[in-house]
Amino acid sequence: MTPEYEEQDGVGVHDALQRLWTPHRMSYVRGEGKADGDEPAGCPFCRAIGLDDVDGLIVARGELVFAVLNLYPYNPGHLMVLPYRHVPDYTDLDPAETVEFARFTQHAMRVIRAVSGPHGFNIGMNQGVVAGAGIAAHLHQHVVPRWGGDSNFMPVVGHTKVLPQLLGETRRLLSDAWSEH
Repeated sequence: MTPEYEEQDGVGVHDALQRLWTPHRMSYVRGEGKADGDEPAGCPFCRAIGLDDVDGLIVARGELVFAVLNLYPYNPGHLMVLPYRHVPDYTDLDPAETVEFARFTQHAMRVIRAVSGPHGFNIGMNQGVVAGAGIAAHLHQHVVPRWGGDSNFMPVVGHTKVLPQLLGETRRLLSDAWSEH
């Protein structure tokens, strides 16, 4: 190994790369504090319902569903639409919940477009752990705004997502715009 790549006093390897440190994400990587969500008492979505909107990152509340920011967003404005009821599957929604669920999703798209002008969206549900649901016991639909070029070298090479906006600011902007659109 050449001297320029040897460990430097235990603090890392010296090379030409810059580092963007995101130690706050280690709790997510390790799964620390992650509830299984199988029961409402252990479900972070059910806990969020009982918090005030700012602390719970709730953007809007409806009669049967609500919109909440993703704590580990893919992009700024990444939110989820959820029923208040702790149900795991889309087929568990009753007709009224299904209608409000769809309307909230449409409304979320309108609000995000007005606030941040994305070029497109990814919208979807992962049904079951095997399908990628991190919290499979409480149905949630992701609404992810997308921009041309928003996937760059950082997530691919650095396994790090660079987000230009804090969650509190994103929640405030979307929540303030919710009643206008």
